Amino acid sequence: MKRIYRSNTDRKIGGVCGGLGEFLDKDPVLLRVLFILISLLWGFGIIVYLIMWLVVPLKPKDINKS
Repeated sequence: MKRIYRSNTDRKIGGVCGGLGEFLDKDPVLLRVLFILISLLWGFGIIVYLIMWLVVPLKPKDINKS
C-alpha cells in the first residue's frame, strides 16, 4: 500500500507539495501553483497546506524510492 509522506528532498517550505507530487506522480511545481491559485481565489489553500504540514509525516530516511 502506497503512503503519503512529506518530502525530505523536494521541499520549499514544509515538503507537502514534494511529497504529494511523489504520491500522485505529478510535478510538484504544478501542485505548488495549484495551492497558490486556490489560496488567492478562494483563500483555503493556505489552511489545507498547513493542515497537511501538521498531519502528514515526514518521509523516513530508510524507505526506498518506489
